[in-house]
Amino acid sequence: MRKPQRIRDPVHDLVEFSGGQFENVLWNAIETRPFQRLRRIKQLGFSDLVFPGATHSRFAHSVGVFHTARQLMTNVRAHLGESGVDEAKMQQALAAALVHDLGHGPFSHSFEQVGKRLSLRMAQHENVSDVLIRDGEVAEALHPLGSGFAADVADIVRAKGPTDVYGAVVSSQFDADRLDYIRRDRLMTGTQHSAIDFRWLMANIKIGEIPYGVDESKVGNKETFVLGEKAVYAAEAYVLGLFQLYPTVYFHKTTRSAEKMFAELLVRIIRLAQDGSHARLGLEANHPLVGFARAPDSLEAVLNLDDTVVWSALAMLSEAEDRIVGDLARRLRDRKLYKAIDVRKRMRWDLQFDDSANQKAMEEEIDLKCESIDEKVKDWISTNSAEGERVLCDETEREPYKRFEESKGPLNQIRIEAPNGRLVDLADRSSVVRAIRPYKLYRLYVAEEDSEAREFVEGLIRKEVGHAAD
Repeated sequence: MRKPQRIRDPVHDLVEFSGGQFENVLWNAIETRPFQRLRRIKQLGFSDLVFPGATHSRFAHSVGVFHTARQLMTNVRAHLGESGVDEAKMQQALAAALVHDLGHGPFSHSFEQVGKRLSLRMAQHENVSDVLIRDGEVAEALHPLGSGFAADVADIVRAKGPTDVYGAVVSSQFDADRLDYIRRDRLMTGTQHSAIDFRWLMANIKIGEIPYGVDESKVGNKETFVLGEKAVYAAEAYVLGLFQLYPTVYFHKTTRSAEKMFAELLVRIIRLAQDGSHARLGLEANHPLVGFARAPDSLEAVLNLDDTVVWSALAMLSEAEDRIVGDLARRLRDRKLYKAIDVRKRMRWDLQFDDSANQKAMEEEIDLKCESIDEKVKDWISTNSAEGERVLCDETEREPYKRFEESKGPLNQIRIEAPNGRLVDLADRSSVVRAIRPYKLYRLYVAEEDSEAREFVEGLIRKEVGHAAD
């Protein structure tokens, strides 16, 4: 029998694989090529351009998610008892926690945006993860746990929402994934907010039963995680802390600028390579980026891509014959990024409202003005983009907490157990969670020296704000 294996982790200290059959199998999965590839994909993509310490990998995060899932499962076992635990489902969920991120490409979310724009199925990490887990080296590593084990794990990773307490460990609003990355990303970026009381949350987790049904008809009860009443404030801090990471870290203007520029660069590379013009890129025909562009449905082509492939290509791409490719590559290499014009933030400061009671009206007016600007900007881009995208648009929204999504089911919510035993949604128990509004972002990015594009955007903003004052 193999001796126990250990990984030293900055968040969890020692993550140990005990040496029993199940954890030996998981260790074998870690040693596969697809899992080792995660060492070369950063968890936060371009965030180290802003937070130099944020160079941690999806490999470290995946191991951390497994460790956190194992801690959550300890609570499941303690509350359900040995006779009440479904060992098979527990092992499937733990394996799913470990391999859930296998399919991510270089600079994860930017790569996926390119995939959506160009309809590339294997640029979506869910599709790649599904194939990697069901078939090939990872499936072979998991095979000792049963011929259908890998498929069961893939089903959990692929599921839209949890169907039982084991699935909730892998994917819910209070899952091992979030519980790891909220602590890991906070630590590695150095930000001093978004701290959570992890040990207190773990100490107050219970297993409760909630009803489920079809339409108005109750079918039965399902077990799920609930938090004791003493953990209400810790749960608030968890929701608020996770929410704060979005505007301050994940949606940081510099990070998003780099992401948008990388997406434009990759789209240009793929289109030129598919047209047989790879020589204009400065890349050899056998370069992994060219290989992916020519065979985007090839799993091997996807596995050949990671962050290091992109960074090492920038030196060649910066000398590309194609002017757009060369310009974008040099800017990314040298951190000469497009500058952000935060339209939505400007609107919030410039539009004057009498009191907070008009908050909703203000947000609705800002929505309309941002839509108007976006429409005009896209018209301008369509007639002024012969030399590349001179204005990059960035619009997104983040909900702080979702009470209920039909597609994800009732197990996706965070429930608090009241003193009388009733299970209450956190948003109904916490005025803090209930009061947090969605975070909306609308920015435009232009090159610092492109005074024409900048003045066009600034003129649109002045005009919209002026209309509000009329």
